[in-house]
Amino acid sequence: MDSLNRNALELADEALDFAEELDIGARELDNGATVIDFGHEFDGGVEAGLLLAEMQTAGLATVQTRMDEVSGAPFQYVELTSDHPALALLCSQKAGWEVTTDDFEGLGSGPARALVAEEEEFARVGYEDVSEFAVLAVESDDYPTESVAEHVADLTGVEPSSVFLPSVPTASVAGSVSVASRAAEMAVFRLSELGYDPLDVVTATGSAPVAPVAGDEETAIARTNDALAYGGQVHLTVREEFDRFDEVVSTANDEYGTHFADIFESVDWDFYEVEESVFAPAQATINVVGGDTYVVGERDEDLLAESFDI
Repeated sequence: MDSLNRNALELADEALDFAEELDIGARELDNGATVIDFGHEFDGGVEAGLLLAEMQTAGLATVQTRMDEVSGAPFQYVELTSDHPALALLCSQKAGWEVTTDDFEGLGSGPARALVAEEEEFARVGYEDVSEFAVLAVESDDYPTESVAEHVADLTGVEPSSVFLPSVPTASVAGSVSVASRAAEMAVFRLSELGYDPLDVVTATGSAPVAPVAGDEETAIARTNDALAYGGQVHLTVREEFDRFDEVVSTANDEYGTHFADIFESVDWDFYEVEESVFAPAQATINVVGGDTYVVGERDEDLLAESFDI
């Protein structure tokens, strides 16, 4: 398997080559790092969001849109499929890096995490990347600064000029699209946290509605999480039986049925105070190779309609 960061770098180069067509932009910081703007000063769009999701999964997933409905209203959905779910979803896509410097706060996802490899997922999967480049997608309403690039360079062991920072506010088209691609990642992460070997997940497909773009970051974060927890659907093919498949979905959590705006408000928007189990898709089908097929969870379209103001 090629380096996850090298895979993502090819997609970053594609974003730079087609920046005008995608309505995204790029800026080289004073220390040589490259920020790719997916929604700060540029509008971006659905195609930009799909490319960002590909970058976050290091090119190991197919990401596309389709039309479906939310409470009878036509809506775009994002569908992601990976035959390398442990690497693509846990070791790359997961937003596991809290990017905090003196002048910046955001969430980091993408293969740069695999150069640090300190999160528990990397020990479970047995993967650590080696690359002279680092690609970290940053979700924040602030534009990444030189301090962010220095922070990433220090932890990954690369030069600041070799750091690439695709950046997106959640309150943007690309932000809504990229978050909607996370349904499968959430399911595989929940399985892993419950004690299932992530290397026994053979394939993963997830789908979720694209939340309407909100006017502020807090509303956008709440809506996009509602889209996953109450509208996200996942299909997994796995090798081994497990007695906790029913806990993979959001219906297994006591907070099910509560808008994420209310969940986040109850902890003063400190996301790390929220129980991890609430971050899960609404419904999943889990097929054990040569064994049973389990269907767990359910969607809540009424709650989605309220969240989306439709």
